[in-house]
Amino acid sequence: MADVPGLPPASQLLIGLARLGQAVRMEAWRNAGPHNLSPLQADIVALLHDRGHPIRQGEIVTALASTPPTVSDAVKTLRKKELLEATRDPGDARALLLGLTEAGHEEAGRLAVQSETLTGAVSALSEDDFAAMLRSTTTLIRELQDRRAIPISRMCLTCRFFVPRAHPDPARPHHCAFVDAPFGDAELRVSCPDHEPATG
Repeated sequence: MADVPGLPPASQLLIGLARLGQAVRMEAWRNAGPHNLSPLQADIVALLHDRGHPIRQGEIVTALASTPPTVSDAVKTLRKKELLEATRDPGDARALLLGLTEAGHEEAGRLAVQSETLTGAVSALSEDDFAAMLRSTTTLIRELQDRRAIPISRMCLTCRFFVPRAHPDPARPHHCAFVDAPFGDAELRVSCPDHEPATG
């Protein structure tokens, strides 16, 4: 988007997003917990917990938009911390599947508790501002995905169950075919366990 006279330039929004990202990263470092997890290690634990089943290391690389050596180092550390375990892939004996140990699932539960600092900041938004920000965030994520700048997220906008603007009610215009119910912008999901990629 070109800079528009009378409106803040796009660079100001990008600076603002960078500041928000910095706050999230700082909270991740503060939330290292008893296992002293790095943000990447915490992301791997959370990812495996969300998937609900063991996956290959390559899938972790793709999902977290990282590199094979970086993920490999993090996986080795998590196995030493006994949060991760590897098993042979029944479909390919040469491949390993990575899953969480019982301690790993417990750590995932701890990581799922939202930061009071970040949650408190979000709660300062009005209901309308929250909905607008969530809608704008999903739009930006979708655009970045289309430009192949980030991996595909399991969000409403890329889900086959999502029907945008299906209802006349401006407060709940969208429809989720999975639960067969209307919903509004404030209920858009950036990560959903029931997500199935849209085709076409």
